[in-house]
Parts: sequence; structure tokens; C-alpha cells
Amino acid sequence: MKNTDKIIEINHISKSFGDKCILNDISLFVKRGEFLTLLGPSGCGKTTLLRILAGFGSADSGTVLINGEDITNVPPHERPVNTVFQRYALFPHLDVYENIAFGLKLQKVPEEEIDRRVRKALRMVSMTDYEDRDVESLSGGQQQRVAIARAIVNQPKVLLLDEPLSALDLKMRKDMQIELKEMHKKLGITFIYVTHDQEEALTLSDTIVVMNEGKIQQIGTPTDIYNEPQNSFVADFIGESNILNGKMVKDRLVEFVGHEFECVDEGFGENVDVDVVVRPEDIYIMNRTEGAQLTAKVKSCTFKGVHYEMFVDTDKGYELMIQDYNAFEPDSEVGLIIRPADIQVMKKERTVNRFEGEIVDENHVKFMEEVFECKPQDKFAAGEKVAVEVNFSKVELIDHPEEGMLSGEVHFLLYKGNHYHLTIKTDDGYKVWVDTNDIWDKGDLVGINIAPKDIKIVKCND
Repeated sequence: MKNTDKIIEINHISKSFGDKCILNDISLFVKRGEFLTLLGPSGCGKTTLLRILAGFGSADSGTVLINGEDITNVPPHERPVNTVFQRYALFPHLDVYENIAFGLKLQKVPEEEIDRRVRKALRMVSMTDYEDRDVESLSGGQQQRVAIARAIVNQPKVLLLDEPLSALDLKMRKDMQIELKEMHKKLGITFIYVTHDQEEALTLSDTIVVMNEGKIQQIGTPTDIYNEPQNSFVADFIGESNILNGKMVKDRLVEFVGHEFECVDEGFGENVDVDVVVRPEDIYIMNRTEGAQLTAKVKSCTFKGVHYEMFVDTDKGYELMIQDYNAFEPDSEVGLIIRPADIQVMKKERTVNRFEGEIVDENHVKFMEEVFECKPQDKFAAGEKVAVEVNFSKVELIDHPEEGMLSGEVHFLLYKGNHYHLTIKTDDGYKVWVDTNDIWDKGDLVGINIAPKDIKIVKCND
């Protein structure tokens, strides 16, 4: 019996181009009539996944089902989906009416039926007075409406939209977001939308799928994604965040920025390292210190149109971002309060660099394709497989890549209140995580050195 609630099921889809993995074992389902957004940075795999859904690309493995039917190998024109691309791909030699009617004529739909459906689609996108217009005379927003009308006139069960608003200016993009949401309600069909714009995803979606490096990071409602991020990537990518190292003292009590706070989280254990997220709008700031949980000095105050954005240095040397409707002048002493429900505690994804290694001799170990000098050891024999651990703060980065034992690129960075946590991708594709006080930018090329005393060798299963 078919599940009538799920219109699309994506099962274990993987895709690589050469040796680069674009999609890594992706599984998700889409409910009938849902507005689902695939959200992530450029290169995360969201457009590749949409193309596989549309039939314009094939997966290396996995299946795609629509209405319970396996359509993995069905050609695009036989799938019950239509796609609106980033570039609208309208026919410049045809007017608006003919552009919308084009697909129906190919299907040899009777003229009366074509006319009825085209006029209905024009009404849907508020373009009833434009049917005779040359498409090249239309604005970007109008062309986008025509592209959507051409897609919906075929009565697809699913409408796929690949960053359809990216070519529009900011005001038109905002207007079209509202119109798209209304159109979705009117049509009652399933929308799958691709964007890298977090605000757009939060505005439009019933469900957001956050992707990064070919993997799903989190699936949830806009509220869940914003208020309950599951890892530091999601917390950093969706809106502004203070992301800080913390320690779960016990259930409902967490320590961060040098203070203990009551929270609502449970089940992490006691004295366990965690990541803590506090949104800048959730920190209550006041011009007195009595009754405050911590005190701080304002570093900067910038008006952002709706609110003021302030950076403060806390009494324990941490920097926090705060957003408030009131301005607090630089150098002023302030008190801060954070309510338990506004503290989001997350499991740490990692606490140390850990690599697969092999003993070369008592003074050398090989990992990440390179032989490193290590402290003299006699526990392991030459050729033995081991694990190598290096603390984040013990990895040295240098400006000149050629001067390092390894070289790589700054791939991702997080500010943790009093230091930066960087992800470095080496030339051979390994990831190294680094805690540093130095300021680096994404894309910087770096050399990597690790001192012998900072390399810890342990059994593989430890």
C-alpha cells in the first residue's frame, strides 16, 4: 500500500564527479503539498540533488520514488515534475502566451484546453495583461513569473525551483518571496526550492534541509533550524550566533564564558565538553550590573535599521554579539542576563584531531601521507597501525605553505568568543582542526606544522 503522505522519497543517493564526492548517502522524504527548501553554501550538492530529482542528472547509487513509483531511470519528460531554473530559459522569439503554451503544444493538447490552461496560469502569476508581450521587454520579476507559469501549466505534482530569485534585486526578491508563498498556497502542489540565502529559506519554507559538503546536516521547520541547531555549522550558517565552548556540569546546568548558567538541556552527562549557542537577540543587556549574571564593557555599537548590534567584552575575557532595540554606548559598563530557554547546548562533533597512522620507527609515525617525528616510543612496532591524536591548539599554522610539513587551505572558521576554530583542508584532502588566536580568512593558503611533543600515539580502538 502506498504512503499517501509522502510524495517523494530519496533513498541513499550518492554522486561523485571524478574523485570529488558531491552527494554522500542522502536520504529524505517530502510530504505532499509541502514547501521544502534545500539550503546550503555553494558546492554543497543541493543543485546536483535537484537535477537528479528532475532527471537531468543520474546518481551513482540510490533510488528516487514519486508517489511510491521508482523513477530513478525515468527520463525527465516522463516525470511528474517541472523545473524553474536560475536562468529562466524563455524563448526570445515567442511572446508570453506562446512561451507558456509551448510544452502543451508539444504534447498535442487540444487548442481549447491549451487556451484555458494558459489563461489560468497567467491569472495565477498575475500576468493576465501581458500575454502578447515580447519576453525580452519584461523585467526580471515578470520573466520569473512567466517561467513559473510555463512550469505550472503542465500541472506537475512537484515544482522544482533552482535559485529562481537570485538574479533579482533585493526589493524585487523580497516581493517575489511573498508572491511565491501565496502561489504555493493557491496551487496546493509540492515545491522543492534550492537556495543559499538563509533568510529566504526561513521566510518561504515548511521544511528546511540544511546541507554541507554533500551531507544533510539537519532537517526541520524554520523555527527548529533557527532555535535548535544540531551542530556548529547549522548554528553559524543560519543567522547570527554566539558559538562558545562549554561544559555540561550536570543536567540543566552548563558552564560557558567563565560562568555557570541554568539551562533546559538534559542527558549530556556530567562535566562533558559541549558547544553552546546563544543568539544575539536572546542576551538581555541593561545599563546596570546589579542582578546581572555577568558584566561586560561595550566595544562597539552599530545601528542596523531595526536594531542595534553591539560587541561586548565580558568580565572573563570573552567577546559576545548582542542585538537590542536600545543603544549602549562604547566603553559603558553593562549587565547581561541569559534565560535558560535561550541557551542551546549541542554535543561536540570532535574534541581532538584523530588520524589513522602507521609506525615508521621509534621516533617517526606516518599519517596524512607524511612522516612526522614523534617523541621516542617503544610501545608499538614498525609497520603497526595506530591512531594519532593532536590537540586543536597544538597545530601551528604559518603564512608560507611551502615552509610547512603539510600545506592546505582554510576551509571553514568559527569564532568561539575568545579564539577561532578553523577547519583546514590539506592538499591531499585531509581535514585538520585548529584553535588559534590569529586571524585567518576562508580560502587562505597555509603551512601546517606539528611539534614531536604534541603528537600522541594510541591504539586504534582506544
